[in-house]
Amino acid sequence: MKTSFKELLQNSETPVLVDFFAEWCGPCKMMSPIVESIAQEYKGKLKVIKIDIDKNQELAQNLQIKGVPTFMLFEKGESKWRKSGAMPLNVLKQELNDFI
Repeated sequence: MKTSFKELLQNSETPVLVDFFAEWCGPCKMMSPIVESIAQEYKGKLKVIKIDIDKNQELAQNLQIKGVPTFMLFEKGESKWRKSGAMPLNVLKQELNDFI
């Protein structure tokens, strides 16, 4: 059974970091290892999912994703934080630490 994006966010015990990306996006490729590092370091405290905006255009439109990469943090289904563009690992961690 496929879980919807909304269900995934609402049913998660931990905050969910969503990485909206596109295959053709250079900064997205640059952020990929940083996002992986976050996923490993915050395992159990944070769920990390990646969503390709080209394959999920309706969702990207609904969430008003204008550029990639865009990162959103959800807690119990609610958007708590959002930032677009590439950033160093320490900056992303600093931003997330307020919520974890």
